Order: sequence, then structure tokens, then C-alpha cells
Amino acid sequence: MTTHTPFVQTKSGRLLGRHWALFFLLGMVVIFAFTGPGFFEVVNFQNIIHLATISILLAVAETFVIITGGIDLSIGFVMGLSSTLAARIMVILSSTSLNEPLIIILGTLAGLLVAFIPGFISGTLVARFKVPPFIATLGMWGICNGITLHICDGFLPIAGLPSVLPRLGNGYLIYIHKGQSLTLFRKPDYIPDERVRELIRLIPFSFVLIAIVILVFWYVLHKSKFGQHTYAIGGNMDAAIRSGIDVDRHLVRIYMLSAFLAGLAGVFNVFQTGIGNYTTFSSMYELFAVAAVVIGGASLLGGKGRIIGSMVGVLVLAVLKNGLAISGVQPFVRYIAVGVLLTLAVIIDQLFPDLF
Repeated sequence: MTTHTPFVQTKSGRLLGRHWALFFLLGMVVIFAFTGPGFFEVVNFQNIIHLATISILLAVAETFVIITGGIDLSIGFVMGLSSTLAARIMVILSSTSLNEPLIIILGTLAGLLVAFIPGFISGTLVARFKVPPFIATLGMWGICNGITLHICDGFLPIAGLPSVLPRLGNGYLIYIHKGQSLTLFRKPDYIPDERVRELIRLIPFSFVLIAIVILVFWYVLHKSKFGQHTYAIGGNMDAAIRSGIDVDRHLVRIYMLSAFLAGLAGVFNVFQTGIGNYTTFSSMYELFAVAAVVIGGASLLGGKGRIIGSMVGVLVLAVLKNGLAISGVQPFVRYIAVGVLLTLAVIIDQLFPDLF
């Protein structure tokens, strides 16, 4: 008598289960290519990834935290804190005799370094005082929110920054003026800003930042002892302690790493927009980052997660938003779709935990 092997246990079933988000992403690309005019163009794909840079940075941050079995709800407002502080420092230094490159460097360093503080506090609360990550980072969410409001005098963006910032944050490696010129790193001088659409622009600078972040933190998570300890803590904390891992110190480092990446996102936001931005309550950066990580195959129970999977999760949400907008679908549908995808990802993890 032969027994029927469930599809999910077959090689094809496991492949589909492990990479369902990637197949879903490819399916969306095919559908939107037919329903969204201009969707299947190089310019649009570049815009999707460029605009998703902040989401990618926050998803990488959340990946490390979620693998340990925690969650970081503060990254959206840590990003806002870094953005406004970096901008404020640049505005203050602009009134001095310092040259513009030094002003930008000092402001950037301030935005990056301040992010370590909320990360250290959250990590200490979680590791030393055993405060649940949800509560610890939610408290830091509120503190960073209040400090950011103070820095930017309410909800007003901080303007008056060096004009070169958005040119760097939104620049491209290659500029092509058909039949006339090809330049690297900057548009041809004879093309004014209002005519920049005449140029073929390839490979945004943000791609370089994304590539560096993904490669570095993929190596840290999957090839280093730090990454091995991260998985060990999320898989079984008691076993990690018995094996000699300093769990408390490692958790503090994890939350500092998460906050640093949020700070990097805040600084990039300054370069992208040319202003210091306060993070609004409705932005939900942290929740979309969590959704991307879970859609990418991580488990909220800890012990599972992949950098590349999180990137796929970000692209699923970014392509979904872009494709629905181009196709003329109402914006509220995006939120419904994200909720459905997140629920589906959790159901897959619960029903088939061995797939990942």
C-alpha cells in the first residue's frame, strides 16, 4: 500500500514554501507589467528601489532583533531623531567659517552617533532589567519622539541645509544625454535642473549604499561568530547561556546595531530630501519593517531570519505600493494587502515551521 506524500513535504513544495515571497514578488511584477502603464521600465524599477532605501535599512535592523526573539518599535523615531539632529547641526555650523564638506561630515557623524544612545538604553532595559522588548522599545519610541519634536520646534522640517545634499542623495553613477554626452557621478553642466529628465540616469548612489549594507550585514549575520550567537540566542536562550555566550552583552549590541541602522536611515533621509524630517505617527516605519522581515521568512518567535529574505520582503511591499498606485488602485488597498500578506506569512511559519 502506497502512502501519499503531502505536497508541502515534496521538494517542489518545500521550494515553494521557502521562497513563496519571491514567487509572489515575481507574480506581481508580471501582473503590474500588464495593468500599470510604465511599470515595466528601468526608470520605474530604479525609483522603486531608491525610494525603498530607508525601508531596506530599517528591515536589516529589524532582522537582527527579530532573530533574537525581540522586536524594536523605536527605529522609526530613532530615524527621525538622527535626521533632525544631523540637520540642526548642519544649520548651526553653516553660520560659522567651516567649509561645506566639513559641515556635512560633522552633521552626519552627529546623526549617526546619537542613534547609539536609544539603542544602548533599549538593549540595557531588555538584557539587564528583563523588560519585554515591546515595552522597552515602545518607551524609547516615545522618548525619541519628544526629543525630536523639541529639536525641530514642533512638526516643522529643518531647512537651510547645504544645497549639495539632495544632489548627492538623489544622484546617479551614470548620466547619458542621447547622441551628445556620457558623464559619471554628475549630470552634464550644460543641462539645468529643470531639464534633467532629458537625461538617461542609471544606478542611483543609493544602490551603492544598499549594496554595502546588504553585503556587510549578510556577512555579519551568516558568516561571523556574532551572527551565530544571534541565531543561538533566538533559538534557545537557555542553551546559549549554557554554551558560554554572554547573552546580556550580545543583546545590548543587537539593539545598538538596530538603532545605528535607523540612524543611518535618518541621515540618508537628510541627503534624500535636503531637510531634517520629523517622523509622523502615521508613517509606521517600524511596522512595515517588521512586516517585511516576517514576509521574508523570519519568525517572531526568534531563531529564524535572513538578510536576503528581508530584502525580498521590502521589495514585495515596495512593488505592491508602486504597482497599485500606477494601476490606479485606491491607497487604502495597500494597507489591506500588507495586512493580508503579514497574516499569511505568520500562518505559513506556524503551520510549516520546518520549511525555514
